[in-house]
Amino acid sequence: MILAPLFATGLVISVATGPIDSSTSASAMSFTAQQRSAATQPLVRSATDCIIHAVESDPRYGTKTPDELGGVLGDIIVSSMPACVAPVRAMIDAYDEYYGEGSGQAFFMGPYLDVLPQAVLEARHKAP
Repeated sequence: MILAPLFATGLVISVATGPIDSSTSASAMSFTAQQRSAATQPLVRSATDCIIHAVESDPRYGTKTPDELGGVLGDIIVSSMPACVAPVRAMIDAYDEYYGEGSGQAFFMGPYLDVLPQAVLEARHKAP
């Protein structure tokens, strides 16, 4: 379904944006969970907002009813990723910095992509 294409997109984003600095800041690792969350949430919102905007700009999105979107939403999200490489990369890098190397990709490929389709659909319902 949506996971395979998004996994491929995640790998492309990782390769396309160059090497990741593997050093995790000692001071970042000493932050509390609340401080880490406060530092990463704006970047998560920025990446999500970019993807939502790109999805909403896709002509396929506006022509589908909510029921019809289920079949193509994953494809539309995948198509939106190239436009959002910078904010997605910033989110991944921040997770690596605050939670340890590799955590950004794990977050993106796991919890983030798990809720992204629902976030896109909720944004549609909130639109004026």
